[in-house]
Amino acid sequence: METSEIFKKVRKIEIKTRGLSNHIFSGQYHSVFKGRGMAFSEVREYQYGDDIRNIDWNVTARFNHPYIKIFDEERELTVMLLIDVSGSNQFGTQGNIKQSLITEIAAVLAFSAIHNNDKVGVIFFSNKIEKFIPPKKGTSHILRIIRELIDFVPQNTETDITGALRYFTNVIKKRCTAFLLSDFLSTGFEDAMKIGNKKHDLIAVNIYDLRETEIPDMGLIRVRDAENGQRLWVDSSDKKVRESYRKWHLQHTAYLYDVALKSGVDLVKIRTDEDYVKPLIGLFKRRSARK
Repeated sequence: METSEIFKKVRKIEIKTRGLSNHIFSGQYHSVFKGRGMAFSEVREYQYGDDIRNIDWNVTARFNHPYIKIFDEERELTVMLLIDVSGSNQFGTQGNIKQSLITEIAAVLAFSAIHNNDKVGVIFFSNKIEKFIPPKKGTSHILRIIRELIDFVPQNTETDITGALRYFTNVIKKRCTAFLLSDFLSTGFEDAMKIGNKKHDLIAVNIYDLRETEIPDMGLIRVRDAENGQRLWVDSSDKKVRESYRKWHLQHTAYLYDVALKSGVDLVKIRTDEDYVKPLIGLFKRRSARK
């Protein structure tokens, strides 16, 4: 893609998503994500009514008198975007491919974070870590991220969510809020998601297309697996074929909800032909209600 074309796309996404971020999401984002952590500030002598769980036993032993730890609310947050760039995200039948929607949503979240003076970092992954952008502040940093989202060409086409989550938990030491944006068509990432959410605050954003939920009756069609390149003919006029695919989708959706529930991860599903504003606001409101 030429530089001028990239610039135009960056500018278009910046204008759209910055407006959404400023007018819709910033207040929701601020109330849900800011100040969720507590940072150690100092110790002082224990006073009647203090929470005994905050006693600093090392200082207490040293002075032979109880001391407690005082914490200040952390005002600065780190937001990590884990972006699935595997081949399956190049799919879309409703005028918008999954990767384009992932780009827009990632941009909205990034601008919301920067608006609240938070750091933002990105991990692009397929079945390997394609690129890591360390968390930083500033509009220029966000625009770099959006440029990468638009123009990034992965080396691999397959997916490994487990590998991405393991890398994330190893490279980001301080607790952060992380958005995992993927179509989640793979399986086997249960343990990695549970560990990731234990160390950080993990949110799963599932981007999917209408044609991934059902196959229309179109006769004999040729389909291609975007991740492994395999091509095969499918008789979509066969009711059993359509029903089998529909059952697979329902089972996989149930699996994803089950993984999220057992891991304690918030899950939001967004379809490529639907407005993503409503489900994102719904996500923020659910989290706010639990605070």
